[in-house]
Amino acid sequence: MTSPTQNDVSAVIFDWAGTLVDFGSLAPTQIFVDAFATFGITITLEQARGPMGLSKRDHIRELLGDPAIQAQWQATFGRASGPDDIDAIYERFMPMQIAKVAAYSAPIPGAVRTLAQLRAQGIRIGSCSGYPRRVLDELLPAAAAAGIAPDCVIAGDELPAGGRPGPYMALANVLALGAEDVRRCIKVDDTVPGIQEGRNAGMWCVGLTLSGNEVGCTQQELAALDPDELKARLDRATRRLADAGAHFVIESVADLPAVVDIVRARLAQGKQP
Repeated sequence: MTSPTQNDVSAVIFDWAGTLVDFGSLAPTQIFVDAFATFGITITLEQARGPMGLSKRDHIRELLGDPAIQAQWQATFGRASGPDDIDAIYERFMPMQIAKVAAYSAPIPGAVRTLAQLRAQGIRIGSCSGYPRRVLDELLPAAAAAGIAPDCVIAGDELPAGGRPGPYMALANVLALGAEDVRRCIKVDDTVPGIQEGRNAGMWCVGLTLSGNEVGCTQQELAALDPDELKARLDRATRRLADAGAHFVIESVADLPAVVDIVRARLAQGKQP
């Protein structure tokens, strides 16, 4: 293993679903649909994907703020939703997510190889997630058995300052990994709040399209898509992640090593995020 120089990349901080594991980011989205259904509220996968990247309680709050979903709630319960309803949905969501998250722990193609390449270059591997710690505790052993085991994992509910789009989880990784300079760190994510998190932390940011929430398809669904529809989805995902502040947008984590080389070259030229 080599050691990074003073101007080299020192750490890469990854999201989980849609980035390292769970191609298409299906685990959280489907469970939101299922959890709302237990309250008699129908939401689509597209609606469920909207706030993806936030902590799960904040995600539920945002969903209830959607006018169409709020109208359903008021028609069903005869009143507007409130904080207690957010809590109730969250408590319904949590055991459902815990029960199923390990089934979505398969690494995204190329992820294991990418982590190995980064480690061989002396780059530290961090991670964070909108998943609460109780969910990550179920996901992490299954992911590790498949070859995905970052050096640091920060959950979306364990920092008093809060989660995305704030910089706190990314910065907690910096502290835990002993990374000397945020400008030598890279944040990799498939969601808008995750890219905003990295920018707010002062890092280089890489957005992922094909494997993640913005395209939102399994590999089987992608294979069946009309080429024009696939291009439209990729173009939309690229625009959204770039508009959120991504310095680079690629299809999946398999493409990351080439971006790390570019960042390394820019650092050597004295450039900053």
